[in-house]
Amino acid sequence: MAIRIDALRSAATRPRTVVARTLTEARALGVKTAFLCHSHRDPDLAQGLVRLLTDTGWRVYIDWQDEEMPQTPNRETAQRIQQKIVDLEYFLFLATPNSMASRWCPWEIGYADGKKQLDRILIIPTTDGAGTHGNEYLQLYRRVDLSDKGELAVWRPGQSNNGVLVKNL
Repeated sequence: MAIRIDALRSAATRPRTVVARTLTEARALGVKTAFLCHSHRDPDLAQGLVRLLTDTGWRVYIDWQDEEMPQTPNRETAQRIQQKIVDLEYFLFLATPNSMASRWCPWEIGYADGKKQLDRILIIPTTDGAGTHGNEYLQLYRRVDLSDKGELAVWRPGQSNNGVLVKNL
């Protein structure tokens, strides 16, 4: 029901697959694009999720990898994040203890909720053995999890079977 945090850390160490070098190239190639909302305290988890998604053919935007993003968060930061959320096809929320406690992450998902179609917002709940993170959002949005075959899949709220593989979205 949630992706194990240690599985994301493990995925982060795998060799990187390159689907498209830029978001513009990804769009031109018909590659799915996504904005990843996550805590900056979880760079290894974000990288692990990106590796899993890249393996399915997606191109994921991470704000701290954007060289044009201001070093210190300010109004320009917020405007750039808003624009990326609108421009990219999907909004992903990596639910971890850090993102759930973040000041930016709830703001980002709230903004996405007002700008994106409901089926374009995906929650990635995680578990660390002590608990599952992201439960607050699971009845509002579709969730990404590992299928019984170990592939990323998407389920509708309350659904536990018949998920759709991420690569087939």
